Amino acid sequence: MSSNLITRRATLLGLGGSGLILSGCEQAVQIPGFQGMLESAEHLNRSGQRLVLASGQPLAREYQRSEITKNFKANGTVRPQTDIYKRLVVSEFSDYKLTVDGLVEKPIEFTLPELKALPSRTQVTRHDCVEGWSAIGMWKGVPLSTILMTARLKPNARYVVFHCADNLFNPTSDMGLYYESIDLVDAFHPQTIMAYEMNGEALPIPHGAPLRLRVERQLGYKMAKYVLRIEAVESFAGLGLGRGGFWEDQGYEWYAGI
Repeated sequence: MSSNLITRRATLLGLGGSGLILSGCEQAVQIPGFQGMLESAEHLNRSGQRLVLASGQPLAREYQRSEITKNFKANGTVRPQTDIYKRLVVSEFSDYKLTVDGLVEKPIEFTLPELKALPSRTQVTRHDCVEGWSAIGMWKGVPLSTILMTARLKPNARYVVFHCADNLFNPTSDMGLYYESIDLVDAFHPQTIMAYEMNGEALPIPHGAPLRLRVERQLGYKMAKYVLRIEAVESFAGLGLGRGGFWEDQGYEWYAGI
């Protein structure tokens, strides 16, 4: 991570002139009081967004295909080294199954062909990274709402957790894998899809093959790649450090709306 991340966050929090100069985001989360400021800003951001959502489901801007970025940067893990993922690559994802469970009436598994047989959505949207860069890509996939309605959420389900095949801290370990979560407002948004294609071709490995989340109204770190399992939960208190995601456990905001 670059210091641009800290500069951007400091500006958002009104700290632009405070002399906050750091070399990386890991140092920022260790500053006394910094975590609390992030959480306060996140709460205000989420509250404001939810007031807007109360009057409808606004869409993220969509672009023309001619505006697609030629060299769309891949961020985070670009080729998982976990055993579970390497086996999938060897089989060219023919053995891949997406598990949907947790607080659902009908736990279910989907093969990749089964996912592709479901109604799909194609959208050309801008990916905004917390590091400060953006890129436009075309994504095709299954609306997450379709998957959740098939599994039938139980009344006490409040969040959707995405369990992934990559491990950023210990790349070869199948323990401590990447995870992320969103609430049901974003889960049922029409532009929230589980994408299996990018720019008209099968999703490349660096961008999350065979399946990744696209939640277009949030920053890129929310868009989990290499998704193996979708779990409906009432609370994410028992997952990781209880903050709702891998980067959230490192001090990032849980709600990353743009």
